[in-house]
Amino acid sequence: MKARPTETIALRVVAAVIDLLVGLYLSAVVMRVLIPRLIFDTAPAPFATMDMLILAGSALAVLVHGLLSGASPGRFAMRLDVSKGYALTAATHLGWMLLVTTVIAGWIVTGMDPVALFSEGGLAGARRIFTALLTPEWDILGDALLAMVETIYLAFMATAIAVPFSFLLSFYSARNLMSDTIGRRVMYIVLRFLTNFSRSIEPLIWAIVFSVWVGIGPFAGMLALVVHTIASLTKQYAEQIEDVDHGPIEAITATGASRTQVIWFSVVPQCVIPFLSFTIYRWDINVRMATVIGLVGGGGIGNMLIQYQGLAQWNEVGAIVIIIAIVVWIMDVISARVREALK
Repeated sequence: MKARPTETIALRVVAAVIDLLVGLYLSAVVMRVLIPRLIFDTAPAPFATMDMLILAGSALAVLVHGLLSGASPGRFAMRLDVSKGYALTAATHLGWMLLVTTVIAGWIVTGMDPVALFSEGGLAGARRIFTALLTPEWDILGDALLAMVETIYLAFMATAIAVPFSFLLSFYSARNLMSDTIGRRVMYIVLRFLTNFSRSIEPLIWAIVFSVWVGIGPFAGMLALVVHTIASLTKQYAEQIEDVDHGPIEAITATGASRTQVIWFSVVPQCVIPFLSFTIYRWDINVRMATVIGLVGGGGIGNMLIQYQGLAQWNEVGAIVIIIAIVVWIMDVISARVREALK
């Protein structure tokens, strides 16, 4: 679909920025990954002034080439018109170069080594580990179950505490409810930024922060999950609010109802079931996350797992892994059944 004239300028600017980034990325990958590793088999040297000039020149070359010939991967990405013939062919080839160089660079950077994976020594080590994991030591069953119960309650309390905050914040994070005045638009932008920032930081990192703040234990793990859950549920709730039918909103507004009454009687009834579904699913996610944050002092069965793993007691680790798998599977089944019942 052809872009409107008012949109074309903005889209062209974005396309030009994409072209610059494509040129910069391709030249950086070739100079810093492919040439040093494939040709010289060495780590890249520190950046020099000449390197920066080459990167900048390559980015400008892709940009100028795209502007003059229309062979622009940015225009292609933004769904702007790319004329057939040379322009389309060149843009397609640049796209394939981007994909191929990324795959090759990824292979190199991650140090993929199929030989090591299937070597005799590697397979012997894997056999030893899996043999221990599949012959669990059940003497720790009682302690593991108590730790698993702690993990479940940790996830439950984190979800329960986060839901009221997420519910309230979601209405201030919904674009359709916060776009009528400048003050509300500013509040919407600030809240969206804060929730996106909080959500971008993994619970594992939050658990480290709170372990230093309040001490190692389940309280630190619960606080970590609370922060991440508030951010995630606020986003999910707000997106559901933005998708509501505006007919009831307009009808209740026409009666002279206050803003709070409009939201309570026209928006909330449309969102209750999806909100419950999101909440139950989030609890399911938190149970799994709670087993991980225990690895950094967040309490629960993850803390027990890291202790036995550090002692290389793989039979005990196998018992803990089996318990985690069974409990997570049961929680997943219950969560799925409840969410189906709510639809």
